[in-house]
Amino acid sequence: MIVVSNTSPLMNLAVINQLKIIEQLYGKVIIPEEVSNELSNAGIGKQIEQSLWIEKHQVKNKGFADSLKLELDAGEAEAIAVAIELKADLLLIDERRGRNIASRFGQKFNGIMGMLIEAKHKGIITSVKPIIDDLKVNAGFWIGNALYHRVLQEAAEE
Repeated sequence: MIVVSNTSPLMNLAVINQLKIIEQLYGKVIIPEEVSNELSNAGIGKQIEQSLWIEKHQVKNKGFADSLKLELDAGEAEAIAVAIELKADLLLIDERRGRNIASRFGQKFNGIMGMLIEAKHKGIITSVKPIIDDLKVNAGFWIGNALYHRVLQEAAEE
């Protein structure tokens, strides 16, 4: 399975020391150079580099990535471009605009909330609520009230 990640899922889970969820769900994850740069700028580059299951990949079609940058930030644009280039099975991305553009190109995606539900169903974690609460408090991750309750319902915690 080929999985490409944008910055947000890796950064937010790294902040709360839960990167292992992504590794346990998908094994290897590919990130473009710009995502690596964004993670380094956020102060977690070393943590990412020490994660042997995260592999850097350079965008081949710079023109395509640059055209995506007209609508997205650089990390999202390169993540979508790499996912398309590698014919990835899954793109890890949280931002709505990035998801909309990825879906235009037929790219399947998942975000942190979807990963937490999947991890709970696979027995990787026992509960999603404390992780979501930790994301909100310590990583500054924004989640609307309706989505919060829907995720808890899907995880059979509400």
